[in-house]
Amino acid sequence: MQRYHIRHETTYSYASDVLHAHHLLHLVPRPLPYQQGVSFDLALTPPADQRHDVVDAFGNVVTRLELRHAHRRLDVISELQVDVHARRPAFAALTDPWETVRSDLSYRGCSPARERLAACRFRHESPYVRIKRMFTEYAEDCFPPRRPILACADALMGKLHREVEYAPGETTTETPLHEVLRDRTGVCQDFAHLMIACLRSRGLAASYVSGYLRARPRTGIASDSSAGELVGTGASHAWVSVYSPPLGWVDLDPTNNCRVGVDHVALAWGRDFGDVSPLRGVILGGGSHQLQVSVRVEPVTP
Repeated sequence: MQRYHIRHETTYSYASDVLHAHHLLHLVPRPLPYQQGVSFDLALTPPADQRHDVVDAFGNVVTRLELRHAHRRLDVISELQVDVHARRPAFAALTDPWETVRSDLSYRGCSPARERLAACRFRHESPYVRIKRMFTEYAEDCFPPRRPILACADALMGKLHREVEYAPGETTTETPLHEVLRDRTGVCQDFAHLMIACLRSRGLAASYVSGYLRARPRTGIASDSSAGELVGTGASHAWVSVYSPPLGWVDLDPTNNCRVGVDHVALAWGRDFGDVSPLRGVILGGGSHQLQVSVRVEPVTP
């Protein structure tokens, strides 16, 4: 087990007064069998007039804020401690062939099993992940006949890591995914969206996971990956969870070409970034704004 202390700071600076604002936050770590929250504190400047903690349709903890007085700056600081445990090994050879998984997720005109029904929510197109033939063709070599689904996902993860350059500042949250594939540059959000698009375009189920990443040398990486430290620290991180029966959901980090383990802390999951953005909102006024984000992940002794 590894315990982490995490401090996530977000600052919005506005050109003019914001008269009224509603914000939606995904900053509370998701309770999972391999992850338990120890403490959580949220500090707001100015303070919110109303705050509600709810659970969304995907089971994530969501904080809803309302600010009804004028302000030109908003500071949101979350501090938390969380325990992360090692996950059971997921052996790719034990998973079903990808064609079988695709067939099981297809509409059959009858009530599917509960797990399969839940997986179907992550099989279809979503606002940030369009289903297009270009994604099917790009990943063609990763899906030979009868290959186990998790072996296909591992191969796709390695392909993205080799062929797409991690380049902060080259893309934004609004960059279309076909441009990411064309230019072969992006950040963790783009890697995750592109991998999800390749899987869903083939009729498979994959979800987008947001969270944090500890800065440390790579471990458990495929042999064809480069050396050095994990990338994607200093801000929120993102990876992919692939439906891989009979093992269930298995998390992979295409940005770093590794299985997700004790170096990752999961906040929330959904269809794409839009479902789990750490902080987003609707404001009245404000004009232009500047955004600053800082994340610090520190291992501590339990």
